[in-house]
Amino acid sequence: MRFEPAEFVKSAGNKSGFIRDGRPCVVFSGKSNVGKSSVINCLLGRKNLARVGSAPGKTTNVNYFLVADAVWFVDLPGYGYAKVPKTERERWGRLMEDFFSEPERITMGVQIVDGRHKPTELDGMMFELFSGCGCPLAVVANKWDKLKSSEKEPNLALIRDTLGIADDVTLLPFSAEKKLGRQELTALIAGEVDRC
Repeated sequence: MRFEPAEFVKSAGNKSGFIRDGRPCVVFSGKSNVGKSSVINCLLGRKNLARVGSAPGKTTNVNYFLVADAVWFVDLPGYGYAKVPKTERERWGRLMEDFFSEPERITMGVQIVDGRHKPTELDGMMFELFSGCGCPLAVVANKWDKLKSSEKEPNLALIRDTLGIADDVTLLPFSAEKKLGRQELTALIAGEVDRC
């Protein structure tokens, strides 16, 4: 499938705003400074549809993008940014609990991690939430272009071991900036959507 046209439809700050219209939902998650918006924009061939913030933590609600009038790209709030007040972190936790309490709506999860570093505790928590849903899942190691060749294989092993990624779960090196991995991730998403 072609990921166009694509448009931002709404931002939901609580469960009453979640969209439940039967279309497939591809759900993107990642910490605040991992380049989540850039990955979404890269997939959609757009520069600024998903907002790319100058400071981490710009995505604070569940954002819905309608793609090809057929599938939702769902951008979950970024997590793990130290300057976010405690009340905001607690709101994020409640929002995630509510979102993942309806796992049947998630067609596929895309968990974005920083390919340069060991996944954080919150990365692990999000991975467990997706795994608990039983939905197909891809882990995207973004910022891959920033790594030296000698770091790449060890970093993939570190990410897989830290998160406990099973052999049948895709771990995909990715660079939103260089479009590395775009074709592979597009094919994975299209395959899951086609099965719906």
